[in-house]
Amino acid sequence: MPCDGEAATRRFGTRAEDGNKNEGRGEAGTENGDGDSSAGETGGRATFSLSPGIVLLFAIACGASVANVYFSQPLLVTMGHDLAMSPALIGSVVTLTHVGYGLGLFFLVPLGDRVDRRRLVVVQLLGLVGALSLVATARTAGMLLAGMAATGLLAVVTQTLVAFAASLAPAARRGRVVGLVTSGVVVGILLARTASGVLADLAGWRSVYLASASLTALLALVLHRVLPRDRALPPGSGAPGTRRTPLRYGELLLSTVTLFARERLLRLRALFCLLVFAAFSTLWSSVALPLSEAPYSLSHSAIGALGLVGAAGALAATAAGRLNDRGLSRQTTGTALALLAVSWVPLAFTRSSLAALIIGVVLLDLAVQAVHVTNQTLIYALHPEAGSRLIGGYMVFYSVGSALGAIAATSLYTVGGWGAVCGLGAGFSCVALALWAATRRSVDGAADRVG
Repeated sequence: MPCDGEAATRRFGTRAEDGNKNEGRGEAGTENGDGDSSAGETGGRATFSLSPGIVLLFAIACGASVANVYFSQPLLVTMGHDLAMSPALIGSVVTLTHVGYGLGLFFLVPLGDRVDRRRLVVVQLLGLVGALSLVATARTAGMLLAGMAATGLLAVVTQTLVAFAASLAPAARRGRVVGLVTSGVVVGILLARTASGVLADLAGWRSVYLASASLTALLALVLHRVLPRDRALPPGSGAPGTRRTPLRYGELLLSTVTLFARERLLRLRALFCLLVFAAFSTLWSSVALPLSEAPYSLSHSAIGALGLVGAAGALAATAAGRLNDRGLSRQTTGTALALLAVSWVPLAFTRSSLAALIIGVVLLDLAVQAVHVTNQTLIYALHPEAGSRLIGGYMVFYSVGSALGAIAATSLYTVGGWGAVCGLGAGFSCVALALWAATRRSVDGAADRVG
């Protein structure tokens, strides 16, 4: 029986060659309609060329935007002291950021299939500047929490940019372009803690958000000048992701739900996403707590440097994509989930060994990023013409998992210490591995039937 990657690749090729065969699969298939995709894309390239420099700009913008979701994690203790917040309340900083991110994924990202993506990107970035400014000037816990929720809501511009880059890329380069842009996201996540720790040590935690607001404003200006309007693309193009859907906003949101109802592979991969990012957030939302206490009492810079240790996750993003192209997505997922479960063994010894912490961080980041890249590769192939809705809907589960891990970890640390946190993370990881073991055959079958 063919595996996930082979079925998804075959499905993508079939739809690109003959969009009319999808009439019976609902509005997503209908949108792909008739017309040859390569002709549409050729016309698009005559108007706009997606150069390596533009791809790099996409990656930088994605990394800078998503970093705002993670800046707070090494700063929680200092934020709490500055604004007189309890440990449980300061944990809600991370939780509310991810809740806002989840809402943005469902309510904002799907708009990329309907409106001018360049305008959507610029408006979201400018709104993000305002949210970051509110966080930087917060004088009460309420202002901080409101600013963090708004930051999460608008940081979903990351996913709008990923879908935009995919729609601008010719078919022969689309996988490579999406992989490079996704690498920018990974680097942004990993280096956010390092950058915020260094800046906080130099100029206080508020400087982190002031600097990010300035960078975001600059990116909004550059992207407005460099990126094309959607109308620059041929309106009759049949290329996936280049035509705007005629659906109204309410119908657009409903169609996202419909995609989940129809696609079993999407539902299963979304569950993997929820569980692995719950484990990921369990570690990263709470690891600053034991490291800032005796016997370590590490500075913000030292705690943030753990993000550099996790740079192996960026390598996993490339390797996982190559393995999926070879039809090994099922094996990649299983191996990564096993590594995720194992990673909590060395992490449990964090209080007595920094080397054990480093080993655990490398294993965990490798595993999470490998699963995430494999998931995105498979689900994008389901309905490329509904790329924003697929990415937005899938990433809602990322946000739910991240929020769940953050609030549970910080609460457990208060009552049970680091051992309880590691038990929680191992629990999320083992459930994900058990789900893969129970569904690995049926996932292949579901992918084959869709194709």
